Amino acid sequence: MSKVTSTLQVTVPKALADQYGIRPGDHIRFEEAGEVIRVVPANTRLRTKALDVSTRLELFDAATERQRAREANQPARRASARGWTREALYTRGRQNAD
Repeated sequence: MSKVTSTLQVTVPKALADQYGIRPGDHIRFEEAGEVIRVVPANTRLRTKALDVSTRLELFDAATERQRAREANQPARRASARGWTREALYTRGRQNAD
């Protein structure tokens, strides 16, 4: 895990720098990717060939399995833990007609 300094600088972990060939003085790009930020070495070439449908489906299936594994390790959340019930939403603020 890296820490952002007061001058908004970030250190790239050595293992990742070695794996992706990032060296001192190289440029990197920060790209928005939904709710996360993607760090891309500037010398990385963009894919010019689109993936075929079967490869895309294999990648999707693998990602789905990873997500299911993560969810299986999370304890089930009980509805009563939220402090209200669905029924209370329909009667809240209404006066009794009795």
